[in-house]
Amino acid sequence: MKLVLTLTLNPAVDVSIATERIVYDDRVYITSESSQPAGKGINAANVLHRYGATVEAIAPFGGELGSRFANLLAESQIPVTLIPVHGQTRRNIAVTDAEGLTLKLDQRGSPLKAEELARIESKLMEKLPRANWLTLTGSLPPGVDSSTYAHLIALAQEHGVSTLLDTTGEALPLALAAGPSLAKPNRPEAERLLGRSLFSEADAVAGAEEIRAMGAQRVVLSLGSQGAVAVWEGGRLRATPPVTAKGSPIGAGDVLGAVCIWALLRGETFPEAFRWAVAAGTVAAGLPGLDFGDVAEVEKMRPRVEVHEV
Repeated sequence: MKLVLTLTLNPAVDVSIATERIVYDDRVYITSESSQPAGKGINAANVLHRYGATVEAIAPFGGELGSRFANLLAESQIPVTLIPVHGQTRRNIAVTDAEGLTLKLDQRGSPLKAEELARIESKLMEKLPRANWLTLTGSLPPGVDSSTYAHLIALAQEHGVSTLLDTTGEALPLALAAGPSLAKPNRPEAERLLGRSLFSEADAVAGAEEIRAMGAQRVVLSLGSQGAVAVWEGGRLRATPPVTAKGSPIGAGDVLGAVCIWALLRGETFPEAFRWAVAAGTVAAGLPGLDFGDVAEVEKMRPRVEVHEV
């Protein structure tokens, strides 16, 4: 059994709202609204579960929204271990119009106390010996030290468990230095980390190389609708997807990382896993809300994704 553990320290209830247009100082009408359990690790677990992988999500929950979060997870049938905490689970709101323009409003989340974090880590340690991969993704809640992901990467390495890192802020460089198996920043996250803009393909490749030099074994740098670049021990890759219908880009990057793991666990080479990942992210970005698509849709998209060495 190849088990993937996903850890989400700052989960959320994601509210996805669709409207015909996003304008300011004028009235717009909601055409649809849905709520889903979310946070990067929850999104990854959702995708892996749909693809038939053995996955278990670990997350804290608290307050009225925490109860809503737990109920939504139960409906999704994702295997999950929830740890009750004092603080309220946060809510994120994404408003997307017919042209694909998205306005995203995220709460920062409630503080996580040291004893609560210790309970979460203890539960994680129970499960690590059975795992192949651990995803450490999303923002850290207030009160959690920036070195937490670096610490957890080291624990995973002690058990021979591969790690996916997808975070931002002060936690990112510290976690990179710990040597994650795969880092998956998007362009804005990479730009903030490096302190410069990444306009061109050459900029993106150089940025990914620099991030890998910080400690990650492999780096996949997401470029949104323009695809992604990857750097690894075997070289440098560029993936370009076809132009697709506009949907909601929310969660597409989480799909990319999860499907890369899924493909590697299937025995795919890294270049082919990269192609699968970009195809899956492209399908997800063309769908409304947090609809991530399925394997059949991604299978059709995969040959249309151009991957070449750079």
